[in-house]
Amino acid sequence: MVGKQYLVELSDAGYPVIPTTDSDPSTLPESAGYLVKPKLGSDSIGLRKVSRDELSNLSLDGMLAQPLVDFRYEVSFYFVDRDFQYALYTPDPQHRWELEPYHPTEDDLAFAQRFVDWNTIDHGIQRVDACRTRTTAATGAGELLLVELEDLNPFLSLASTTDEHRTAFVNRVASSLDTLLSL
Repeated sequence: MVGKQYLVELSDAGYPVIPTTDSDPSTLPESAGYLVKPKLGSDSIGLRKVSRDELSNLSLDGMLAQPLVDFRYEVSFYFVDRDFQYALYTPDPQHRWELEPYHPTEDDLAFAQRFVDWNTIDHGIQRVDACRTRTTAATGAGELLLVELEDLNPFLSLASTTDEHRTAFVNRVASSLDTLLSL
């Protein structure tokens, strides 16, 4: 992946991602606000929060726009060579980097695996970052939406995992490198 264009493509294709556009803000759902960020940005550099009126008057050249999503928590699924390793989540969105082990359901894993399978890399680390939306009367339950698919320099937060997961992950990465080097 280069940049965040994939979010637009996945959104247009109907994948469960935060609705994203790089051309027509009117396609985004009504929201309390919107985020506009550079397609080639990272670490929230250049990120702006805007109103619907501001969004409709902005040029999205080199940018993408998304509605603000009211979510219960963020969760990250970590994979090596397309195989799930562990998951961590932020129980309190106000404390983004206070991570705890997350025990995914089969549906959660199927959600994350869908994006790993969509991506074109066969070897290495991938992190699927998602948010769980709030439960509503209309839906009955919160859904997972992709925030980002990271396959370059992912934060692994290994210190937040168990000793067992950390050891297994490191061994799996070493095995992945051995496999890759033998190709």
